[in-house]
Amino acid sequence: MKANGHQRRPAPELVRDGVREAIFSGNLPEGTQLRQDQLAEQYGTSRIPVREALRQLESEGLVRIEPNKGAVVTSLSVADVLEMLDIRIALECHALRLAVPNMAEEDFTYAESILETYNADPDPEHWGAMNWRFHWTLYSPCNRPRLLQMIEANYGHVNRFVRMQVSLAAGKERPQREHKQLVDFCRAGAVEKAVALLETHIEQTQKSVRASRRHRG
Repeated sequence: MKANGHQRRPAPELVRDGVREAIFSGNLPEGTQLRQDQLAEQYGTSRIPVREALRQLESEGLVRIEPNKGAVVTSLSVADVLEMLDIRIALECHALRLAVPNMAEEDFTYAESILETYNADPDPEHWGAMNWRFHWTLYSPCNRPRLLQMIEANYGHVNRFVRMQVSLAAGKERPQREHKQLVDFCRAGAVEKAVALLETHIEQTQKSVRASRRHRG
């Protein structure tokens, strides 16, 4: 995220959102030291808004502020990620259960268009973003802003860990088959079938994380 075009936004918010986006996208990997002077120059502000932004990111668990070293992008253990995937199941299954009765044909059409783009894209680096857009399309009709905010924050934490390794290991054939079936269940109003499939779908990511760690170990 760049500062241009966002001058009217409060500077701490601008820096916070930009750094958060860079962490979630993998552009700032875990362990990266965040220098206040560099961030101030990048976002065209003083160090005071940068310090405020870093404190907010620390409260979100994205950075760790260490004495004599400054802010560092936090790392996640496998146990952390597996627990966050449990949280994904709880939050997203609840959102989907609330969303299905509110869905219209336009929602299904848009979700299917995302899947078509996903199918046609050979670059694994793009799959995570398309996967998120698809899931967000299914959850948005729940009309629970705070629940959706929690889902987005938790997904961002998980995604920075599993983004590439799970995409490359699992491919997209099985996820895409399950995505299509999710849309079919939602269109039919089969709430419990959709929720059960979503739970299994996320559990598969947990299995992929465990497998990836075993093979790397």
